[in-house]
This record gives sequence, structure tokens and C-alpha cells, in this order.
Amino acid sequence: MRRTLAITSICLALAGLLSAQSRPRPRALSPEWVSLFNGKDLEGWRKVGNEQWEVVDGAIYGQGITKEYGYLATERSYRDFHLSLRFKCEANGNSGVYIHTAFDGDTPRIVAGRQIEIDRTLGRHTGGIYGDGKGWIAWPSPQYESVVRPYDWNDMLIEVEGNTYVVHLNGIKVLDFTYPSPGAEEGLIALQLHSGGEGRMRFKDIFIRDLGGN
Repeated sequence: MRRTLAITSICLALAGLLSAQSRPRPRALSPEWVSLFNGKDLEGWRKVGNEQWEVVDGAIYGQGITKEYGYLATERSYRDFHLSLRFKCEANGNSGVYIHTAFDGDTPRIVAGRQIEIDRTLGRHTGGIYGDGKGWIAWPSPQYESVVRPYDWNDMLIEVEGNTYVVHLNGIKVLDFTYPSPGAEEGLIALQLHSGGEGRMRFKDIFIRDLGGN
């Protein structure tokens, strides 16, 4: 009986060790990845527009309270980078992650940049690219339109290297696009709330790997 218990204990210990080794190392511990959100306040970010942004339960909570667009933008610009974050849609209404963004002063009018789409309604091209005054630039193939989790947290990884854009959603590559004629190639990163007062979004675990670029 004791021998059986000993063998069982060894097996459980080995299983725990293998499980721990198989877990990915948190990006926060890697010197190449830097946290953009400290989980406590909006340090490093600025509100653009009149929508409501606050920190609730360790996540950025954005709520549309007017009929206009609203953004929460980084204080510094980025060119080539990898951006990892988690998002959760709590209402219908379009959202997204804007990249290479510039605003008209302190107004929410965007004069440069494009967004990586977020919409919990299936078939609305979450992970696609929209903007630059062109409307839709690229969107996922039909088989990827249902990868988004409408009522749960989603993992998104955005890779921007030159004019190549790769988007992973919940561990699946949903877009790999070479943009032949991008507008701005450097700018702010901004979380978006769509116009109409419908947006209610949560964002957390926001990390960036700045690749620089010339």
C-alpha cells in the first residue's frame, strides 16, 4: 500500500512539473515585452473625446455615454510592434484597436490611422482592418468569422512589421495581410468606442513588444 502511495505521489509530482514547464512564460517577465496597463489606473493613456473610461476590477472599462466616437490613446507613438491584449464586449456596438493614429487636436476626429476591428456580432469581421479613409481594407476569411467569443474574454495578438499585418484571435491566425499603400506608418495606439452610445468594452493584459523601425 505504501509503495502504491509513493508511486502515485511521484507521478503526481512529475505531472505537475511537466504542466508547469508547458505553460508559456508570462510576457510581463520578458524584457522584450512591456506592460501598457498597470491594472490600477490609466497612467500612460489619455482620453480623446467625451466617452467614459475607468479601471474596474483590474480592467480598462470603456462606456459610450454620448452619440460620438471615443478613444483611449497611448501617450507615445509606435511604428513596428507586436501588441497583445484581452478584450470583452459587453454590449452590441463596434470597437477596435487603432494603430498609427493621429487626432485632430484634442478632438476624436481621426486624421491618420486604421483599426483592427472588434465586434461581438458574428460575421462583422473581427480582426479585419478598417480605416485610412478607405473603409474596409482587409477582413478574415469566412471560416474565421466565428472565432470571436461574443460573451467572454478574447485574446488578440496584433503584429505590425512594415506594411505586413498579422492578427491572431484566440490563438488562431485570422489575418495575414500585406498592405500595398498604408497611410501613416507611425502613430498612437488607441482603444475605440463606436459612436451611438452603445459601446461597453473591457480591456486588460495589454503588452507591447516595440520593434522600432526606420
